[in-house]
Amino acid sequence: MGGDWYPDLAPRPGDIVAKEHWAQSGFANTDLDQQLRQRGITHVIIVGLLANTCIESTARCAMEIGYHVTLVRDATAAVSRDMMHAAHELNGPTFAHAIVNTAELIAALPAG
Repeated sequence: MGGDWYPDLAPRPGDIVAKEHWAQSGFANTDLDQQLRQRGITHVIIVGLLANTCIESTARCAMEIGYHVTLVRDATAAVSRDMMHAAHELNGPTFAHAIVNTAELIAALPAG
């Protein structure tokens, strides 16, 4: 739709790229669930924009279809602090298995 990958974040060989979506959830009307399940992926780490809409919708859907969901609070953004607060402190705990910052996430990831 006229966009392009930011060079540092462009897909590399072997990366999963789901077909483009139209709405807030990265799962709705895409092949993301199929792509992940084909590879045996059970845990998703969700970052990006907007914390209280797209991130929340994608994360909630992921939990509802059986994924372990981790939100990374300092790797998401929203239009206001109130929206960030709602996404991470009020709504997030109802569907995310973990809400961490980047340093905590990196420390929890297996080495290698």
